[in-house]
Amino acid sequence: MNPTEAIYRSPLATAGGLAVIGSGRQHVNHAVKCRKLPSYAVVLVERGQGFIETDAGGRRSVTGPALFWLFPNRQHSYGPDAAGWSERWALFEGSFTRDFVRLRLFSERDPVVVLRNLDRVQRLFSNLHTDLLDDTNLGRASAASILHQIVVLAARQASRAAPLRGHTTDMAEIVEVLRKRTMQPLDLAAFAAEHGMSTATLRRKFIEETGLPPKKFQLRVRMDHAKELLATTAEKIEIIAVTVGIEDPFYFSRLFHEREGCTPREFRARYMRV
Repeated sequence: MNPTEAIYRSPLATAGGLAVIGSGRQHVNHAVKCRKLPSYAVVLVERGQGFIETDAGGRRSVTGPALFWLFPNRQHSYGPDAAGWSERWALFEGSFTRDFVRLRLFSERDPVVVLRNLDRVQRLFSNLHTDLLDDTNLGRASAASILHQIVVLAARQASRAAPLRGHTTDMAEIVEVLRKRTMQPLDLAAFAAEHGMSTATLRRKFIEETGLPPKKFQLRVRMDHAKELLATTAEKIEIIAVTVGIEDPFYFSRLFHEREGCTPREFRARYMRV
C-alpha cells in the first residue's frame, strides 16, 4: 500500500450542484471515534474488516470490499479490527445530495454497501483523486461526475444485494411485471394479493423502489409511450390515446397537458422525427 495520500479543496461557489472537496487513500489501524464531518463522505474499504456505528443505522460490521456513506453533522464512529484495513475516501457536498437522499440512492439507516465489483469502484476512486489533483474547473467538474457514478454504481449493487439481506420480495421484478401490464386496467388490491402483500405494503414498497405509487407509475409509463408514438409515428392522436389505454382522447389530451405542459399536437410539432 502506498503511504497515506490526501487532498482537500475549497468548494467553488459556482459548483453548487455537486462538488468533491477531498479524497485520499490509506491503510488504517485505528478507529475514528465520535466524529462529525461538515460534509458528506464515502469510504471504500478495499481489504479488511471492522465496523461502522451511527445513531441512525446503529452498529454494523464492515468486511471489504464494501463502502459506506457518512452524513454531514451526524456523529459516527468506524474503523478496522486489529489487523487494520485499506481504505479510500471522498468528501463531497452540494444540492445534488438532496436528490441522492430523496431518490434513496444512499441511506442513513443502511449506509453499508457490499461490493461485487471492486475493480470498477477502485478505478472510479483513483480517477476521482487524479481529477481533484488537477486543480482546474475541468478537473473539478470531472471529479464531481465520477462521484455521481460512484453513487449510482453503489446504489445498483445495493439494490441487487437486497434479497440476500433477508428481503423475500424482489420489488424490481414486481415493477417490471407492472411495466409489462401498463396498458391493462390495474386492480391494485388484486395486484398486491398476487404478490403476497397488502395494498398499503405494496404501495409503500413501490414508492421506495420507483418514487411513485403504482397507478402514477403506470400513468407515467403510458405517457412516455405516448410521447414515443407522437414523435416517431404519424398515427392520429385518438389512436395513440387508445393504444396507451385511454379511450377518451379529450381526457388523454388533458392528462398529457397536465404532465408535459403542452398538448399532444404541440409535443409532436416539437419532436416529430418522421
